[in-house]
Order: sequence, then C-alpha cells, then structure tokens
Amino acid sequence: MISFCLSVVALVVGYFLYSKVIERIFGIKPERPTPALTMTDGVDFVPMPAWKIFLIQFLNIAGLGPIFGAVAGAMWGPMAFIWIVLGSIFAGGVHDYFSGMLSLRHKGESITELTGYYLGNGMKQFMRLFTLLLMIMVGAVFIMGPAKILDSMTGSGNMALWIGLIFVYYVLSTILPIDKLIGKIYPLFGFALLFMALGITVVMLKNGLAIPEINMANLSNMHVNPAQFPIFPMVFVTIACGAISGFHASQSPMMARCMTNEKQGRTIFYGAMITEGVLALIWAAISMSFFGGVRELNEVMTQQNGNAAFVVNEISNSLLGKLGGFLALLGVVAAPITSGDTAFRSARLIVADFLKLNQASFRNRFLISIPLFAAGLALTFIDFGTVWRYFAWTNQTLATVVLWMVTAYLIQEKKNFWVSLVPAVFMSAVVTAHILVAPEGFSLPVEIAYTAGVAVALVLLIITLLKVYRVRDKQKVKLETV
Repeated sequence: MISFCLSVVALVVGYFLYSKVIERIFGIKPERPTPALTMTDGVDFVPMPAWKIFLIQFLNIAGLGPIFGAVAGAMWGPMAFIWIVLGSIFAGGVHDYFSGMLSLRHKGESITELTGYYLGNGMKQFMRLFTLLLMIMVGAVFIMGPAKILDSMTGSGNMALWIGLIFVYYVLSTILPIDKLIGKIYPLFGFALLFMALGITVVMLKNGLAIPEINMANLSNMHVNPAQFPIFPMVFVTIACGAISGFHASQSPMMARCMTNEKQGRTIFYGAMITEGVLALIWAAISMSFFGGVRELNEVMTQQNGNAAFVVNEISNSLLGKLGGFLALLGVVAAPITSGDTAFRSARLIVADFLKLNQASFRNRFLISIPLFAAGLALTFIDFGTVWRYFAWTNQTLATVVLWMVTAYLIQEKKNFWVSLVPAVFMSAVVTAHILVAPEGFSLPVEIAYTAGVAVALVLLIITLLKVYRVRDKQKVKLETV
C-alpha cells in the first residue's frame, strides 16, 4: 500500500516540477498566435476551451493501454510501479509535450511531417507508412476490445452487433467536425472513466487490500513464465500507454489544432500523460491485490488465456456492485472507444497532410476515410491477441522514433537535448531486444537480444553525440570568423 501511494505522489510531484523544466527548455511564447486562431476551418482547426482539450487529449491517449496493459504488466509484480512512474515522468511526459508543442509550432501538422523536418525526407516517408499502419491497427484493436467488454456486460452473445455499432460511431467521429460529436460526447465518457478510477481506488484503500510493496524480493521476475517473458524488455513494451506510447504523438496534433495559447501545452500534453500514469497505477495495484497476490493474478490470466477483459470485469463488478460496476465498465469501454475514433481521425489527417487535400470539404474527408475503414474492418477478423502483441511493439517503436526526432530538434536549437536523448537510447534498446526475444518476433535467446539491444542503443548514442560536436564546431567557426 505504501509503495502504491508513494508512486501516485511521485507522479503528481513529477508533474509540478519536471514539466516546468521541460516547458522552460522548449521556450513557450504565449503571445504567438496558434493555428486554431490563424487557420480556423470549422472541421479540424477549431478553438476550444483548455479544459475540454485536456479531457479530449486524456481520453484519446487513455485507450486499453493503461488498463489492459497495466493488468498484463502487473503479472511481473511491483516492477510495474517503477516503470509507470519513471516512464511517465521522464519519457512519456517528454515525448507527449514536445510532439504536441512542435506540432503547434508547425501549423498543427501530423507527426509524420514533423519527423521529416528533423530526421530527413527518408524517415518522413517511412513514418507516413509506419504511423498509418499503427493508426489502422489501433482502430481495429479498439473495435474488438470494447466490443468484447460490451458483449460480456450485456450477455447478448452477439459480437457482430457491437462491432457494427462501434464501427458506425467511428465513421461519424472521423468525418464530422471535431466539435460536433467528439467535443460533445467526451465529457460523458470522461465522467465514466474518472468515476471508475476513483471508485476502485476508494474501495481498494477502504478494504485494505494487500498491494505488494517495492522491495528487493518483489523486484524479481514474478511472471508465470519468466524464461519466455523476462522483465527487460517485456515490461517496457507491455505497459505502454501508462508510461510512454507512440500513439500519443499521433493524437497530439489534433489537439494542437484546437489550442488558443502555448501556455496550455504543459497541462494538455504533459498533464494528460501523468493522469494516464495514475490510471495505470490504479489498475496495476488492484490487479496485484484483488485475487490475493501476483501469483494468483498469473493463475487467473493463464486460465483466461491472457484475457485482461475478464480481470477488469471481475474487479469492477465485485468491488463496486452492479450499478457501480456498470459505470466502471462504461469507463473502461469509453477509454478504447475514445482512442479508436481519434486513431481513424488521425489517420485521415496523416493522409490529408501527405496528399495536401483540403479537409474543409466533406467529399475529401469521406474519400480518404473509406479505404482506412476497410483496412481496419479487415483486421477485426484476425485474432485480437495477435494484433495486440504486434501493436504493442509497433507503438513503442514509434515512440522511440519520436524521441529521436525531439532530440534532433533540441540539438538543432542548441537546447538541453539530454532530456530526450536518455529515454531515446533506453527505448532503442527496449524495442530492439523485444522484437528479437518476443514470441511474436524472432524468439531468440535473451543473451543475443540483450547484446543487440545494447549495441543498437550505443551506436545511435555515438552518432548523436558526434552530431552534437559537429554542430558546436560549426558554431565555433562562425564565431571565430565574425
């Protein structure tokens, strides 16, 4: 219990202290007009209140990741707490803030276009395809995930019905102006999600559930299959959205197109990441304690073939009663739905930026959306677990590229690049090792995966530091010739 409470406090303190450091490094200009004011189109560039933008950003990024990912990550034990706290403050918050603020400075452009400015045209072309694929995967995952929960809540046994209803909503939310549907329905979803988190926390603390503490004994690998699922890199990919997630960078430009002042960025981007970290902490803690411990959680997850939805359903109904459980599950459903809709919307904007198509035209929005939804619907016929595993690695790889993009920007602007370089190096080792050791990857021995991960990270670090020295040498030559 003490470790959980201290972890929550650490996230809050991290927001009030470290986010100010990051904001100072970026250098906000409150007097600078934002794209929402200079490029208003009534569809995507729409000025909105800061509280509503924060709520939309939080719901956009809080998909199944901080809930299902935290439940799955809890199988390793209290190590999950450490990664959520450190990841949210020093990696996820930095990643989300800079990706959002750079989009704000570049007229609300998508993360794919931003990458081209700082990592070159080749990386921009790669990111266009890579990010578009991720958005479609997210859309597909966030159709099946909430459909399964709704089906279990109602006992209808009709998955096709729920898939169809969610799909129709996604089409409307992708094509309609952002303030017509998303801007109106998100406050309801936000209430449900916050009620769920608050309700579970209160009951958990009131009942005095035994949450494992962070100590040397509990920092061992507590997973049911430790050999196949080592802590590094598995925990750092499994718990994605609750610590750092490339998906967030795809969502931030949508909110950058609605902001009216650069001062709002710290709360909207960094603050939403910290809030999501708290959500992940809550679900990791209750998962480790509800069934009696981490070992018992592993047994349940093994019996349910890794189905985190079963754990979420059991916890919500048992702790909050039928009505409370229904509202809590509604919040759990709201989280992925409010990420799935904006995943498709983000995909539309990426294609529109690439093709330079005016999105004020309903016809253009509709024509772009048709193939995106066709691809997303096709993925729903693939096993959910398979899509989720590949999504997790793809998602963290995108986050890694974005961190390197931020590093390149900071070097170019002669600012403190270490705040993004350190997490970029770490995540490079993570994603490299993961694809080599994971069952859905190459299933190589951990020794090979670790060696390759460290080698890739070191090479990228050396290349970056050499670039820093070149930039400084050029600056020195200029000063000497003046």
